[in-house]
Amino acid sequence: MDLAEHPTRLIVVMRHAKAEQVGPTDFERALADRGHADAAEAGAWLAARGFVPDHALVSAARRTQETWASLVAGGGWDLDPELDRGLYAAEPETALALVRRSDPQSRRLVLVGHNPTMAYLAQLLGDGGAPDGLERELMTGFPTSALAVFAHDGEWPDLVDGSARLLAYHVGRG
Repeated sequence: MDLAEHPTRLIVVMRHAKAEQVGPTDFERALADRGHADAAEAGAWLAARGFVPDHALVSAARRTQETWASLVAGGGWDLDPELDRGLYAAEPETALALVRRSDPQSRRLVLVGHNPTMAYLAQLLGDGGAPDGLERELMTGFPTSALAVFAHDGEWPDLVDGSARLLAYHVGRG
């Protein structure tokens, strides 16, 4: 699958990579070594399919920021994220509202957040038209470093439940 020439807007919904079990607070938990490797592999996987983000919405929690840094390193990209503290405890509708407010010039967006929100959002966005088995695979779980790539034909403010086509699902494992 070549995402570089895809004619529609693309959004990648990603759960942060594997984090340490403890930290000063939950918000400040760092990624485990495995998490850095898994996120880097996910970035390399996206880059191998021609995906280059032009905008990123990332939870301000330490583990999501570190996931983004490793994802960027694996993808070979140079893009600073828009950090949002609200994504830390956001419900799916809140996360979707943040995406809807994205720059209209942006065509390739990455959203990095936490479960259960990212899993629910990935399940809600799909229009049911994904290739055989892909949606079933997505529904089996959304572990750390999981990402789902969706195509959306409209503008960001038009993104609603069931309005995007699931193109790919991958779990980064480095």
